Amino acid sequence: MSRIASIDLRRLPAHERHARVLANFDAMPADLTLELLSDHEPVLLQRELQAQSPNLFTWTVVESGPEACRVHVTKLARRDHCCGGCCGS
Repeated sequence: MSRIASIDLRRLPAHERHARVLANFDAMPADLTLELLSDHEPVLLQRELQAQSPNLFTWTVVESGPEACRVHVTKLARRDHCCGGCCGS
């Protein structure tokens, strides 16, 4: 099971939120889950993370209510090659 770190985006100035999440994501090891707490579903942040780190994370909305949204972003292990089936081994 992955470990969980948490960032409460509601406590940060709006202009700092994406940069903080992206920096934390870059620094965290694979299989760590970053829990994001927000007052809305951070769809633009999800798109930015996908552009920066395509296919290197899962995004799971755990709670989506009128007052709070909780998202789990789990970093996947980096694969610097294809599936491995083409190498003949």
